[in-house]
Parts: sequence; C-alpha cells; structure tokens
Amino acid sequence: MKLDSMYQDVILDHYKNPHGRGLRNGDAEVHHVNPTCGDEITLRVRLDGDTIKDVSYEGQGCSISQASASVLNELLVGKELTEARRIQETFLELMQSKGKAEPDDAMEEVLEDAIAFAGVSKYPARVKCALLSWMAWKDATAQALGETAGGKTA
Repeated sequence: MKLDSMYQDVILDHYKNPHGRGLRNGDAEVHHVNPTCGDEITLRVRLDGDTIKDVSYEGQGCSISQASASVLNELLVGKELTEARRIQETFLELMQSKGKAEPDDAMEEVLEDAIAFAGVSKYPARVKCALLSWMAWKDATAQALGETAGGKTA
C-alpha cells in the first residue's frame, strides 16, 4: 500500500536524521524506560513562560521510539503549552486506537509527521515504543511547571 510505504519512509527519515537529539540545558529532565523492549530516553524540556523553548533528548532503542522522539521535537518546540498538550493528547488518542482510528485531514493537520505512526497503533507492543518520548515530555513539562504527576502544584 502506498500510504503505508510513505509512513514507513517518514519514520525511517526521522530515525536516520533525528531532530532534537543531544541533551541541552533544560528546566527539567526525566529518564523513561520501556521494560518490555529496553528502549530508553532521557529527555529535557526548557520553557519560556508558556512556550516550549526546547526539547532535547538522548536515547536508544528501536526506530519507532527514536523517530517518535524526533517527531515530538519537530512538532512541539516553539508551541504554546496549550497547543502542545493538544498535540500530545491527539497523538495518544491515535496510539490507543488499536488501528481503528481513521486519520482525517483535521488529525493530520494537528499531528503532521506524527500521523505516520497510525500503523503502529495496530501493534500494542509497539505503541509503548511510540509513546515513550511523549510520556517523558509530559512528565518533564509537569516537573518544569512544578506540578506533580496528578497535575497539582507541588
């Protein structure tokens, strides 16, 4: 299928040419591991008020986990927190669809290159790979804002 091939190309391109790789200064840092497969990521987030100034990371693992971190960087840096959270929630919704979500133009507009992970949602073991950096970003952002995991101020 042409669409599946295009999606695979996007994932491979982000894996081979990662955006945001290499840890830089940040307001918060987290380290997440996928115990199922051993993928791991250390991610830093830097905020400028309500704007995501930078997301940097170092990680190791499969092409899906590493490409997902690259896509996250490309999509979220420069965005206001409200918009970044909406993108993260849309990506989570896609990943939890078990392959049943039909990406439409609106979803594609929000997710851009991240829409390439639609096929991954059919494989539960791979969903965790794709979500690793997104969950790390969510935790690092909460930490940078002084929030606890429950979203309350520390």
